[in-house]
Amino acid sequence: MEGNSPKITIRPYKVSDADDFMIYGGDDRVTRLSRWNTFTSREESLAYIKDLCIPHPYCRSICLDDRSIGFLMITPGLGDERCRAEVRYALATEYWGCGIVAEALKIAMPEAVKEFPELVRLQAHAAAENKASQRVLEKLGFLREGLLRKYIYNKGELRDVIIYSLLVTDLIS
Repeated sequence: MEGNSPKITIRPYKVSDADDFMIYGGDDRVTRLSRWNTFTSREESLAYIKDLCIPHPYCRSICLDDRSIGFLMITPGLGDERCRAEVRYALATEYWGCGIVAEALKIAMPEAVKEFPELVRLQAHAAAENKASQRVLEKLGFLREGLLRKYIYNKGELRDVIIYSLLVTDLIS
């Protein structure tokens, strides 16, 4: 993105993001393969932002010219699992296929490594049928570790997921 192109940034959520959040959080195409149920009201999105996004140690809004167009979360493990963190993301359908999630993760991953110094491994689960999400992870250097068959219920269906990982040493090199 050059010249006068819109700038992709990430930042902590603000309560004023609730209406923009509804654009992607309220879209069945976005939430179909996510752990979220589709949000049906501004009040639901506001509660989610206040209760989960803002207090979370690393939940960021993916922004285009400071307007929230997506969600990015890096959740560090606790106790003996503090060496790894789970990466999750979602993006408004209007921006699918534009490289925005990859760009946002390129900003977020080094920040997370600094914020969580015991972090050694980033990992992500992608639904087996979500080829676009798999491409995002592979583009960033995540390695496909394997297929987890019948791994999780999602919207009432038992789904296969693919697990990906990126070691911090891979990120730095």
